[in-house]
Amino acid sequence: MSTKSPTELEAAETAQKRAQTEQFAFDVDAPGLINVTNESHENPADHQYTVSIDDVTNELMACTCPHHVHHNAFCKHMAAVENATNDGTLEAFPSEDEDDTGSEDCDCDGLKGFPCWPCVRIGRKELPN
Repeated sequence: MSTKSPTELEAAETAQKRAQTEQFAFDVDAPGLINVTNESHENPADHQYTVSIDDVTNELMACTCPHHVHHNAFCKHMAAVENATNDGTLEAFPSEDEDDTGSEDCDCDGLKGFPCWPCVRIGRKELPN
């Protein structure tokens, strides 16, 4: 049984339909932070938002778009990320082996096992406890 109200269910269904009819581009900014650009607009850069995903539950948490911010509602950007992660076309949490971004800035080798800041910042490595 769903805990969502009929209005929330209808809004989620509408978001899913819009996500399927519009063209979106994705960029994993950092693990669990997906930049979503709606390419269906004349100026796609004006329609770029960030969707966050919980790294433990893999649940969609938030979007920076006005619809989610003002209504705290499931939006088409979240639906697009959900669809892309569910069908395997988008990996929201890339493994450390697959992430070569910023490798030219990496200074980990000279730090005796301690991660350098560029690797920590992009999520390639974690600071030890």
